[in-house]
Amino acid sequence: MKHRLALITPLLLALNGALLAADAPAEAVKPKAPAAFVYDGNPERLKYELPIQPDENVAYGTHRMQVIYFWRAKSDQPTPLLIYIHGGGWSGGDRSVVRSMLQPALDAGISVASVEYRTIKDSTADGLTPPVKGPMLDCARAIQFCRSKAKEWNLDKTKVALSGGSAGACTSLWLAFHDEMADPNSADPIARESTRVVCAAVSGAQTTLDPHQMREWTPNSKYGAHAFGISSDAQTKTSSFQAFYDAREKILPWIKEYSPYERVTHDDPPVGLFYGTPPNLGQEEKDPTHTANFGVKLKEHCDANRVPCELVYPGAPNVKHATASDYIKAYLRPELK
Repeated sequence: MKHRLALITPLLLALNGALLAADAPAEAVKPKAPAAFVYDGNPERLKYELPIQPDENVAYGTHRMQVIYFWRAKSDQPTPLLIYIHGGGWSGGDRSVVRSMLQPALDAGISVASVEYRTIKDSTADGLTPPVKGPMLDCARAIQFCRSKAKEWNLDKTKVALSGGSAGACTSLWLAFHDEMADPNSADPIARESTRVVCAAVSGAQTTLDPHQMREWTPNSKYGAHAFGISSDAQTKTSSFQAFYDAREKILPWIKEYSPYERVTHDDPPVGLFYGTPPNLGQEEKDPTHTANFGVKLKEHCDANRVPCELVYPGAPNVKHATASDYIKAYLRPELK
């Protein structure tokens, strides 16, 4: 589909600080990054020091960003796998953010993979439309790649879960709700592997990329234009989100393809949604990009489609799993109490 929108540019303006905010998993307070850190597009230039060095640092594709860190849980039997997808507005961040979930998973006998992927800028340079297609499909390929390594990495490929924060959470939910993407007739053995997962537990997720829904749920929403290559217009003083909102009808097929909310069906796996503040539906939020309002509306939608969904925030009712790590362990290692 090709749309020549006046406000869609081949190269995007720099994203503001909210879009570049790194993950903030509910179970850990994020330490401050070194003051000198500037992300330069090098997948080996990590923002945070890893508490445990990975067993593997391997490419799953030909692009420099298509790399995975893998940590092997100690076990004589094939282990479940947690795949972590970092946030940063699909424009920054890196796979070191897995650190808060790494040790709990390994202690539970769950191996861990943390995924790097093409950014919006990389996808635009590669000619992908919309730009969000790059990171989303890269992460699908990463799932398949990990499954293709099951024998070598001692994995039980029937027990794979996803986690991530912010944009990585959005990608994780999109993958969890997406139909099977394996191609059983492909000549590529990796492409024949499944993309379906047991569950997803995510932090600060954007659950929709529909600007109408976002503004209805949180009136001061400002996220998502970059996913579709839409930028602000200085001449008309139109913000990127307003341009996104105005362009909605023209790019609606893209929105329906890449919004997690739009992909929910009754056969999808359970999801856990973790937020750092309570919802305030219909009101402006201090952090509209990571508001629990996203979680409230996705849970309503999941409940209507009979998809198990647990929503966790300070003061939330009926909480069964206090953290994303607890949620992952409950579904991948239910025998551990």
